[in-house]
Amino acid sequence: MTPQAAVDLAREALVVATLIAAPVLVAGMVVGLVIGLLQALTQVQEQTVAFVPKLLAMVIAAGLSLPWILTRLIEYVHALITNIPSSL
Repeated sequence: MTPQAAVDLAREALVVATLIAAPVLVAGMVVGLVIGLLQALTQVQEQTVAFVPKLLAMVIAAGLSLPWILTRLIEYVHALITNIPSSL
């Protein structure tokens, strides 16, 4: 395996990991932003208020995007395994 092939494998793994994590992280970020805005408007500065809605939004986002996540993972692993003979 050449150094360039190893770098390409690592880059592809990072891209897939970023894509897989994106829906859950974006849901948490959006809900956190909305809750933070509401807290700023109402001057309720309790840190625990934002935790439960963010957690629920992230669980729902993970549940809704799970088929897509599994498809991406299966495609990546399939491509990785089929390319093993060419990388040796």
